[in-house]
Amino acid sequence: MTGRSIEVFFYGLFMDVELLRSQAVVPMNPRRAFVEGFPLCISQRATLVPTAGARIYGMLIALTRHEIAQLYAAPGLQHYLPESVLAHTMEGQDVPALCYNLAEPPSTSERNAAYAAQLKALLQALGCPAEYIASIQ
Repeated sequence: MTGRSIEVFFYGLFMDVELLRSQAVVPMNPRRAFVEGFPLCISQRATLVPTAGARIYGMLIALTRHEIAQLYAAPGLQHYLPESVLAHTMEGQDVPALCYNLAEPPSTSERNAAYAAQLKALLQALGCPAEYIASIQ
């Protein structure tokens, strides 16, 4: 698919470029990054909730509009909406990006231990900070 690419900050399982490729998406220029002001919240899936002083680690990946729409049309992802964020790459670049979050935070009673375990393994493989990985429950 051709078209202008848009930077997207992923913080859940979409950080995995192989998973994206399996969804017929061509991830461009993937790089580790973080965003200030959001902690990770895991319920059935991951989302972010604005919180001063928090930091979320993830991957900055360029995709086309069509690819983004295709990813978020999947069952269970339609409620994720785009927000503008400023991602900071590990190389020190500041990059405006889109980040998809739930409009309403999930119930704190919802937990998906299998998702959290998968996410922790992915973050470790990506070389994210150990203290951040250890904080995920």
